[in-house]
Amino acid sequence: MELYTPVLALIALAGGFAVFSVAVSTLTGPKRYNRARLDSYECGIEPTPQPFGGGRIPVKYYTVAMTFIIFDVEIMFLVPWAVYFDQLSWFGLVAVVLFLFNITLAYAYEWRRGGLDWD
Repeated sequence: MELYTPVLALIALAGGFAVFSVAVSTLTGPKRYNRARLDSYECGIEPTPQPFGGGRIPVKYYTVAMTFIIFDVEIMFLVPWAVYFDQLSWFGLVAVVLFLFNITLAYAYEWRRGGLDWD
């Protein structure tokens, strides 16, 4: 149990800091409420009225977000290769070429299916 004591202490410290931050901001923050502040903000345009049970958000927002995350994470796999480029020799080069080919196929498929078109 001695090995886990620092980890548990750090978890307790992080949790205490989170609870303390939320409590202090609730107590010390401004409490001036008005209609404009409580209204949703849509990048400077007038918000559209929402139905009673909330509105339906197009699935396009989620697909674009997931596409960005997937391609962003795949690109981050290239960082270790760039750091150890000189030590990997031909095996590293072939692995990265195959990886980039795979990414290119996925990107072409997404582009061909219209996943990158914003209509």
